[in-house]
Amino acid sequence: MSATSPAAKKPARPAKAGSSRRRSEKTPLFRFFAVLVLPFMGAISKISVAGVDKVPAVGAFVLAPNHYSEIDPLVIGIAMWKANRMPRYLAKASLFEVPVLGFLLRKSGQVPVQRAGVTRGADPLAAAEHITENGLAVIIYPEGTLTRDPDLWPMRGKFGAVRMALEAGVPIIPVAHWGTQNVLPRYGKLSLFPRKKIDVLYGDPVDLTAFSGRPLNTATLAEATNLVMNDITALLERLRGEKAPAERWDPSKNHQAETGSF
Repeated sequence: MSATSPAAKKPARPAKAGSSRRRSEKTPLFRFFAVLVLPFMGAISKISVAGVDKVPAVGAFVLAPNHYSEIDPLVIGIAMWKANRMPRYLAKASLFEVPVLGFLLRKSGQVPVQRAGVTRGADPLAAAEHITENGLAVIIYPEGTLTRDPDLWPMRGKFGAVRMALEAGVPIIPVAHWGTQNVLPRYGKLSLFPRKKIDVLYGDPVDLTAFSGRPLNTATLAEATNLVMNDITALLERLRGEKAPAERWDPSKNHQAETGSF
């Protein structure tokens, strides 16, 4: 990110308070997805979710989870379902032109981004405006890929989640989960039996008020991202009952590729 990146348009703000008669996000399409996913995941795992009260009942926000298994999106999707908010992800704009798939993406409110996505600056403002105007909960993994940390602690974060939150002026909610690695180990094989326990813990919104009005350059985004990763790590420490390493894992310092199996 260059030093000439634009400043955030407005400070991060809490989600708007909603009416007790607000319209449910559990549309027929999401209920259809739930019929496919919930029985399967319920058969192979027991997912316990805590801190649901931290999730805004209405309004846009960015959800920032830790990431260490290919099945993480299903676990976080179920955690969102239990919080009565439906998960949205960033998807390449070209996918919205694919027959059937594009229809499902549009109907489920997924967020289109151009080319490589928001983390590389490809039309982040349009994506930020989309989630704000539609009051969406968007899931962005700050690590960008499965952690490279040998013990599955969160590694160095990338800028996508905080940039989206600052561009849109919406809260960023950290969340951690533990136990998914027993269902599907990182780059491993699915284990169906016995049934595994997975714990999910939502945290308080990350305080990004210090970054209001600052240019979204590398220094700003790195500092904000570090706060997000600190909060995610603290939640994971609570779930695991142990302390994370003092220094966060950095793939570049350990001669590892940023993506793919290693």
